[in-house]
Amino acid sequence: MVREKNAPIAVFDSGMGGISVLRELVKLMPREDFLYFGDSKNAPYGTRELPEIQELTIRNIQHLMNRGCKAVAVACNTATSAAVRKLREMYPNFPIVGIEPAVKPACMENPGGKVLVMATPMTVRLGKLHLLCERFRHVAEIETLSCPGLMEFVEEGRDQTPELMHFLEELLAPYRDVDAVVLGCTHYPFVRKQVQELMGDSVKIYDGAAGTARELLRRIRLEDLETESKELGSVIFENSDPTEERMERMKNLFRREE
Repeated sequence: MVREKNAPIAVFDSGMGGISVLRELVKLMPREDFLYFGDSKNAPYGTRELPEIQELTIRNIQHLMNRGCKAVAVACNTATSAAVRKLREMYPNFPIVGIEPAVKPACMENPGGKVLVMATPMTVRLGKLHLLCERFRHVAEIETLSCPGLMEFVEEGRDQTPELMHFLEELLAPYRDVDAVVLGCTHYPFVRKQVQELMGDSVKIYDGAAGTARELLRRIRLEDLETESKELGSVIFENSDPTEERMERMKNLFRREE
């Protein structure tokens, strides 16, 4: 598969959450062009069965590869856990980077403390997250929290509402004694402020977006695929359910100041 240096980088998510990763990618690689594709028609992935998540993820990634993209960031924790290993086996020479919950930095920066990992139901069920947590249980006490319904607040534009605060208050009430919270879904950074407000300023909040951006840049450099352009790159947004309201919301999330 021939890849052009000036071809765009694809960013894929089950909906809009991956825009949190896209923002980090653009910060790190401002001259690159990006094509963001959200599969909102089939969201949420986190409550679907594993074979269905794999089929949706692989089909969408193949579509983006066929569009001529030179690399892919799978900016969805559920899709990463379910399908990235399989995709790398299918395309061993193509830069495909997934996202990993920031369990390592949360534990290493809070040794002996309590770390809460918030994630979708499927991410919590899959072995990838459990294996990651097991690697650092000797460093900190780790607990995973399944958060069905949380990503929909972001997806549906309800992330600034009193209903969200009520939802989070009930969800997080048993965990107010933790030292750190890992946002294990790419939608969750868009509710970081609310989580911080409820947990208190002493609790550190982590997500994996910056790490994913650094890893993708490393892979692109390894393959000698950095753009030759000296101008600022472009960002194109696409969605499997491209309503006017949804497309505008994607752009607003990208531009939002945190």
